[in-house]
Amino acid sequence: MQEEIFCVGGRKVVPLQSDYTIYNIATMERRVRVRFAPSPTGPLHIGGVRTALYNYLFAKKHGGDFILRIEDTDRTRFVEGAEDYIIESFKWLGLSFDEGQGIGGDFGPYKQSERKPIYKQYALELVDKGWAYYAFDTPEELEAKRKQAEAEKKTFQYDCTTREGLRNSLSLSKQETERLLSSGEPYVIRFRFPKDELIEFDDLIRGHVKMNSSLLDDKVLYKSDGMPTYHLANIVDDHLMQISHVIRGEEWLPSCPLHVMLYRAFGWEATMPEFAHLPLLLKPEGSGKLSKRDGDRLGFPVFPLQWKDPKTGEISSGYRESGYLPQAVVNMLALLGWNSGTEQEIFTLEELVSKFSIERISKHGARFDLEKAKWFNHQYLQAADNHTLAEEFLCDLKQRGIESNIDYVERVVGLIKERCSFAKELWDNGDYFFVAPKDYAEKALKKRWKEGTGERLTAIVACLEEIEDSKEWAEQAEEFLMNYIKENELNMGQIMNSIRLSIVGDTRGCGMVDVFAVLGKQEALRRIKVAIEKINL
Repeated sequence: MQEEIFCVGGRKVVPLQSDYTIYNIATMERRVRVRFAPSPTGPLHIGGVRTALYNYLFAKKHGGDFILRIEDTDRTRFVEGAEDYIIESFKWLGLSFDEGQGIGGDFGPYKQSERKPIYKQYALELVDKGWAYYAFDTPEELEAKRKQAEAEKKTFQYDCTTREGLRNSLSLSKQETERLLSSGEPYVIRFRFPKDELIEFDDLIRGHVKMNSSLLDDKVLYKSDGMPTYHLANIVDDHLMQISHVIRGEEWLPSCPLHVMLYRAFGWEATMPEFAHLPLLLKPEGSGKLSKRDGDRLGFPVFPLQWKDPKTGEISSGYRESGYLPQAVVNMLALLGWNSGTEQEIFTLEELVSKFSIERISKHGARFDLEKAKWFNHQYLQAADNHTLAEEFLCDLKQRGIESNIDYVERVVGLIKERCSFAKELWDNGDYFFVAPKDYAEKALKKRWKEGTGERLTAIVACLEEIEDSKEWAEQAEEFLMNYIKENELNMGQIMNSIRLSIVGDTRGCGMVDVFAVLGKQEALRRIKVAIEKINL
């Protein structure tokens, strides 16, 4: 069989005519090849990130390939910078593509606008086979048909029941069609659904799906601007790139009968990929698809990275800039719609790959839970290396005009990170280790500083000064305080909270023995003395 060859960007693109290349010759098992194919129309939604993640996990589980393809055929919705944003997002998340846009590979180009010469040939092939036709209807003519249908309380659809009465190559003579084409009359190429035929396919998540062809409209495959629609480009590219499984959002399920029919029309049924349509990510309330408005309304990001709209200048928050760790985002998204069948919730990427299976993906939408997202980040923050967190915290301190050393900061981080869900909360939970209080919380002051407190603390400070300034000073100071409280028949809060108030400026913070140990004898006692002097004025 002679191969049909198209030249694209200096490369030869050979349409697949047989399926031998996608099988392991020794085992005759089909090689797993999946793609994530976003459109550069704006920032990447976390629902899209989850789709990419499931594709990644499936590919790695089966030793296959994870491919990035940019679907930019709709030039009217193209947004400058969106493609770079997509690539940067996955670099931050740690999800590496095996081939694709910006990476390279044997099946490029991986951007559909660079594959433009390919698609017309395939559209014309469908016309020649009788699976598609030219349509010359103007937008105004179609709008008039819609309004007429509305007036009759009907819904207009360009399909097997209406197409014969519209302006296309099925209703026009061959001579008139050729005249319109040669004169440069604008046209589109539409798919020609057969009448009253049952279209069936198996979905790995939804099960067996059936649809009657008479219910479907004849979708546009090729537009008057010379670009293919998603439907044609998607099928042609998946075939040429030897995609074995199409794992995508459930919003594409209604389009799947068309895609199945396109594989049939091209004669590619033997190598048609398996389909899996993922459930939606839902609003926290559980009703409706999660949107940017939900994030704005409830104060959480729906994009992986911060995004600045190039037209309006509007800035949308991102998980990275909000302080989320990439591993936490990946872990959180993996469990929004999939479960391992165990009670385990914290997974490394390698563990997710090992345990992942499409069979355990739910058919139902997954509700986004902001508190659970924070919980995941908290877990990963606790497991994070103290030195790495200390380096980040040290940068924050420098921006605040505070000089410190990495060893001291690392010691502080080890004490306070259990109270934090985000690294940006380190300052709020540990500021007193770097700056002595200038004033004292009014509510705590009224509750914890009673008549005679200053005199009692003065006596305590005098005793603490007698303890040798050594590594054991903090433990010995705590032991003295416990004995002092017991011997004087005092309440624990009367003493410890007034000391904490003196050193921290409030009643929050780590255990006093840890505060003593980090600040040291001289600084701890100095702060108590200053508090006595200020409060007793």
